[in-house]
Amino acid sequence: MQSDNLRILVLTGEQTDFLRYGAMLHGHGDFVPELTWCPDPDDVGDLLINAHFDVLLWEPTFHAGSEGGFLQYLAVAGNEKPVIAIGGGLEDELAEGLLAGGAADYLCKGRVDRWSLARAVRCVWFRQQLEDSAGGQLGREVASGFINRNLFFDRLQQAILRAERGNHRLALIHINLDDFRTVNESLGYRQGDELVLRLAERLRQVMRRVDSLMRIGGDELAVIAENVDDSLDLSQIVRKLVSAMSDPVTVAGNRVGVTASLGVATFPEAGDTPETLLRRANRAMFEAKRDSGTSYRFYNRQLHISAGHQLKLEGDLRNALRSGELELYYQPRIDLVTGEVRGVECLIRWNHPTRGLVMPDEFIPAAERSGLIVPIGYWVIEQACARLQESADLGFPGLVFAVNLSFRQFHDRKMTETIFRIIFNANVDTSLLELELTETAMMHDPDYAQRCLRELSQLGISFALDDFGTGYSSLTNLQHLPISLVKIDKSFVQALGETGDSEHIIRAIISLAHSLQMSVVAEGVETEGQLAFLRDQHCDEVQGYYYARPMPWPALLDFLQDRNRLACLPE
Repeated sequence: MQSDNLRILVLTGEQTDFLRYGAMLHGHGDFVPELTWCPDPDDVGDLLINAHFDVLLWEPTFHAGSEGGFLQYLAVAGNEKPVIAIGGGLEDELAEGLLAGGAADYLCKGRVDRWSLARAVRCVWFRQQLEDSAGGQLGREVASGFINRNLFFDRLQQAILRAERGNHRLALIHINLDDFRTVNESLGYRQGDELVLRLAERLRQVMRRVDSLMRIGGDELAVIAENVDDSLDLSQIVRKLVSAMSDPVTVAGNRVGVTASLGVATFPEAGDTPETLLRRANRAMFEAKRDSGTSYRFYNRQLHISAGHQLKLEGDLRNALRSGELELYYQPRIDLVTGEVRGVECLIRWNHPTRGLVMPDEFIPAAERSGLIVPIGYWVIEQACARLQESADLGFPGLVFAVNLSFRQFHDRKMTETIFRIIFNANVDTSLLELELTETAMMHDPDYAQRCLRELSQLGISFALDDFGTGYSSLTNLQHLPISLVKIDKSFVQALGETGDSEHIIRAIISLAHSLQMSVVAEGVETEGQLAFLRDQHCDEVQGYYYARPMPWPALLDFLQDRNRLACLPE
């Protein structure tokens, strides 16, 4: 019998438990476990967003707060993947409460063994596969119009009750297809239904698993979006729906352009009953019809203002990329043995025409949400290559230029081709170009990411693993990826002298990296004491305010000249 790969996320604070569960699950013939360890609750969200898992193993002691609240969070962030709780109490003491709170199964930690754990994982996985299959059939019925408005109101009522219990915001998105009568008259009613079906399938592909899509009329669809506590989250959901309708739909060999008007009403701001929410979402939808093309309106004014601010920021950023408002700053990396500048990290800044210098913490999240980070990332690589060539001409050969690579870059299926074209046109020494990435960047599609890194590595480009030591860093990535350098996160460096843990972690990272023939850079070095400790531990390079802040290109050239003059002075 062929074994299926089963991706399991293990939420426990102890590595020994992670290793023990892994040993218990290996060797069963009907599945091949792929375990990922997340020891920190703060990292769960990013991991669940950027990677796919089939089952979650969770120890209730992992999270210090409400167990029920954390289970609800896992259900939303993990797209309702089954959660097996492994607790310290006996089954009859804790199981009932945790199962009622959303856990798929409960095991007593003191009694769990190889067979009981494998049986529990196998059962919840098979059950989830059956539910997914049934859900797919239900989705087809919804899109085809077999589900009626009464069921829609019932689902919306249940969603409102969940939102009340969890104190969350809920959004109803009413979608009305524009001029659908013309489609029915030109293609026929059967083809019109087929168009709605295909459009619904396309919308479902960009929706979250926790959201519901239903057909509530001949030319009307409704999306129930739960747990949208942030206006930016809701703006992103609506934007994805709008984007999914941008391309024509092919029906019976005809490419049919579709536009729609979307109205959004939120609970509790716009109402607390299904009828009120639908009525106000409908009112917002008619407001959207005043605009040509696919457009949307929010009934709730404050939410509309917040989402509008986000869209304006994205519009300004798109214009900034076209009009040359973006600029690179450079932070030197210092060799701890020679004191020389070995390289620079390229950091983006935005010279806004009215707001002045805008730091990346403010605009990078918006760029990543909108996808603008992809062209911005390529622009940064182009600028870095140009400066790399210029630095060699000015008498600073061998200077490494490090560029951060966003996880969104790996969503672009032409990433390798685009980067190759940039460096080919720039005609630079590729060994001096270094791409910094985090494990998050590789989680979306690990196979594709690894292939991209291997192809770029063959061009001579080197790679650094950024923020190593935080979150869910794994030895697997160090062993199987062409990583030549790791960067110690500044949080560990700046905690030196406050706790012994940071010292132990830094020693371990340096020792591990050197044993794998990798170099180490420590970020965030600000004091003489931090520098002395890192030098004693044979860290290779450092960067931080102790030597220099990020600076524009002319200031960097002055800095390099000053370092050269100091190096030439007799001792």
